[in-house]
Amino acid sequence: MTIRIQRKRLSFWHRVYLIEIVKGMIITLRHLLKNVFHPSKMMTFSWPERKKPIDPGYRSEHRLMLRDDGGVRCTACMLCATICPADCIHITAMEGKDAKAEKQAKEFTIDLLRCIYCGYCVEACPCDAIRMDTQKPTEAYFTREDFVKDIDYLKKNHGEKSPYSIARYP
Repeated sequence: MTIRIQRKRLSFWHRVYLIEIVKGMIITLRHLLKNVFHPSKMMTFSWPERKKPIDPGYRSEHRLMLRDDGGVRCTACMLCATICPADCIHITAMEGKDAKAEKQAKEFTIDLLRCIYCGYCVEACPCDAIRMDTQKPTEAYFTREDFVKDIDYLKKNHGEKSPYSIARYP
């Protein structure tokens, strides 16, 4: 059994959408006049002269934290590589050189083309060895191999050289 719904007939003005077109043009004119007479309230940035501020919680490129003696904090526990949904972190472990760490990372690579910047690796790390707070937007490269970052790059990637960096990090 079908139910028939009676619809209200549209008037001539509603059928030609003339009123709706005029309403849309009024809204557009209102935004134009607001931007012309109050340029300080515009939502755009004059990019080369003024950089857009980046939110402090923005998850950007990864970096490895260092201990006081200059070694990497990573103990090669593989938790970040295990929890990564994109499988972009690859770690090779070796025996630790000092008594503090039983083992440490020999190789630590992140494939930024596969990374989805979810932040699970940061949350899973028990020794706070990896962070995503460099405030650097993802850079552009010419080859795929340039997007694979190794342990040497990740140790030095602390955001000081970035023009987008808000603050320096410890």
